[in-house]
Amino acid sequence: MTENRAVQPKSVRRNRVAAAACFAAALIAVGVVGTQSANADGAAQPTARRTAATAGSTAAHPTASATAVTGLGSAGLVQSEDAVRQGLHPVGATVALTGRQALSACSGEQTMRDLTKGGATGYASTAWTFDAAGLLNESAAGAPTKAAADVWEKQLVALVEDCQDEPAGHWHYGAAHTLTAAGGTARWYPAYNGDGAADGGVAVLRSGTRVAVVELTGAPAAVEGITTAALTRLAS
Repeated sequence: MTENRAVQPKSVRRNRVAAAACFAAALIAVGVVGTQSANADGAAQPTARRTAATAGSTAAHPTASATAVTGLGSAGLVQSEDAVRQGLHPVGATVALTGRQALSACSGEQTMRDLTKGGATGYASTAWTFDAAGLLNESAAGAPTKAAADVWEKQLVALVEDCQDEPAGHWHYGAAHTLTAAGGTARWYPAYNGDGAADGGVAVLRSGTRVAVVELTGAPAAVEGITTAALTRLAS
């Protein structure tokens, strides 16, 4: 049997799947999609808590185009067509350039702005919902130097790998896989639920001075393809 995440030692940062599902259903019900200038503060276990605080909603299946003055913008994130190629069917997305979306299921409330101590040259994040099971969160940052990008990449890897070593019956990430695309590199990790079944995955991306983390739930077969697409976009 799957052990309830609420009793896990790290459950504070993980027990948010039900909230995510409820929020996704609410999004679909009210037609909230693609807020380009949204404030995505506190998106915990993938898309568990997002707040579109400012204006600018777009149509479903948006190809995000909000861009920071630094050049890092939503065009450098996974787009609807990338998801469709992996057999996913996007309903909508919340996009922000604030760096305040939570990083992954393993990060709790920690955001890219927290991890970089506000020192990035730009931030971009997106949270996708699909018409079936599955959610996708991505958060990226531009570093002022290669050395800073090195540090942030290592911090992201350490954060993810902290959730590899778990007691039997607990949700966890699996072993790292590496890939290269568009001159960048990525480490992606499958995710497993308490019964040991594959349940999506997470990836840490690096392209030049840009770093990102992307997490997909409910679609384990699409993780490698989404990682490759995300890395290609990050390099753009």
